[in-house]
Amino acid sequence: MNFESPEERLAYEVANYYHRMQTRKYTGEPYVTHCVAVSEIVKSVPHNILMPIAAMLHDTLEDTDINRVVIQMMFGQSVYYLVWALTHVDAAHLPRQERKALDRDKLSNASADAQTIKLADMINNTATIVPCDPKFSKVYLPEMRMLLGALNKGNRQLWNDMDEKLKSLGY
Repeated sequence: MNFESPEERLAYEVANYYHRMQTRKYTGEPYVTHCVAVSEIVKSVPHNILMPIAAMLHDTLEDTDINRVVIQMMFGQSVYYLVWALTHVDAAHLPRQERKALDRDKLSNASADAQTIKLADMINNTATIVPCDPKFSKVYLPEMRMLLGALNKGNRQLWNDMDEKLKSLGY
């Protein structure tokens, strides 16, 4: 791993710690490998110093017991806002379609930086889900097509990469 700052290294250590008991659903790899992959995709396009840090932490609020105060104290308010913007709306009681619509609405109002991180997340997740779970892909890919339409402020290269991937898969 090539860390661009001590804060990014710290974000990796925090993500690794909080995701320590989690593995990737389809590969069995430590979950932090996804966080690293998303951060690396973000670093492949123009970015600021906060984006790889937030990318590394993007799933911590929704998937671990970390709380906002820890992120705010360790990484600052700006990183916290990015991570929060990438965190699913708390609506587990609603049907999937309604939850995804709420997430799309939230992300459509997110900053360009947050949308760029989300595009990186979508690219990495799609690369894993499509070959490993064709049945779920039929649910997931149309959701990603709709979400892509809401991410009009994110990095154009990543947007185009995701668009081309979806087109190549028939979506």
